[in-house]
Amino acid sequence: MATLNDPCGRACSPIQVSRLKNGARPSDSRPSASHVRPPDDVPRGILLMIGATILFAVWSAIGKWQVALYPVGEVMFLRSISSLVVCMVVMLPFTGISVFATRRRRDHIVRGLSQAISQTFTIIAFSLMPLAGAIAINFSAPLWTALLSIIWLKERAGPARWTALLSGFFGVLIVANPGADSLTIGALFALGNAVMFATVTVAVRGMTKTESANTLLMWQMVTLAIFHSTLLGFGFRWPSLADAAMLMVSGAANAAGQYLWTRSLLLAPAAAVSPFYYLMLVWALVIGFLVWGDVPTIGLLAGSTVVVGSGLFLLWHETQAASRGRYSEARR
Repeated sequence: MATLNDPCGRACSPIQVSRLKNGARPSDSRPSASHVRPPDDVPRGILLMIGATILFAVWSAIGKWQVALYPVGEVMFLRSISSLVVCMVVMLPFTGISVFATRRRRDHIVRGLSQAISQTFTIIAFSLMPLAGAIAINFSAPLWTALLSIIWLKERAGPARWTALLSGFFGVLIVANPGADSLTIGALFALGNAVMFATVTVAVRGMTKTESANTLLMWQMVTLAIFHSTLLGFGFRWPSLADAAMLMVSGAANAAGQYLWTRSLLLAPAAAVSPFYYLMLVWALVIGFLVWGDVPTIGLLAGSTVVVGSGLFLLWHETQAASRGRYSEARR
């Protein structure tokens, strides 16, 4: 299963996708006669991206439902182990254990631990606030990635980039709905996930120069499963057969969603399909209303629009910048 997904165990931000596809190649991606990129199939790519967003929304909803019944650590572990099993069944027959070969074990482990904490923050946020609100705040991760790239990697930022960042952060504040004293606890966990996800994205961007996407994914899945198993010490309840099946389905939905997301990006340019990733917010709004009776507030809708709009503008800006860079190189 060839993948382009980021080392996060989930769909990565559209900004990172654009940079990966226009920048460094994974070590197993050297162009050769047998690896010529096929023609783009944008309609099919869009359909697969939409399918991925539905599966991601389903996983999120199941996580919110189950964390109200079972300890957070148990929910995360069963989700992670089922995702790992699905990935192993699909991938290992083609790659064998050589997929784990690496000289950067420490980097993989640190990245995996950071993402495990990030995902745990996500599920806690789901338990404390409406599903759509948590997802909308999570969509600010590309904005934090861009900001950290400016601070950490000393990347240049012009007026357009700063405008997108400031607008996006303003949208997050609207969604988070800070009260007279502070932000809600759920919003803080969602914001913590977005910031940590962005930190991981920036820190491991260089790993794609030496590590294959398959290696990144499998190390990620193994590390997540091991870390989340330690959370079982904070509480465990034997789930009913139906709940156990639901938790396993959530992991399978996550893995299948990543596969569809990956195939979408292989079939079509990121700029063509990534905007449809934000449909996950629409599914979250629908599921939240049907299952929990969450009626979206004006603040949620307005803030989500600002966050999504800023992310899409940043994606367009990065894509245009990458295109200009390739054009300049071609003229030399």
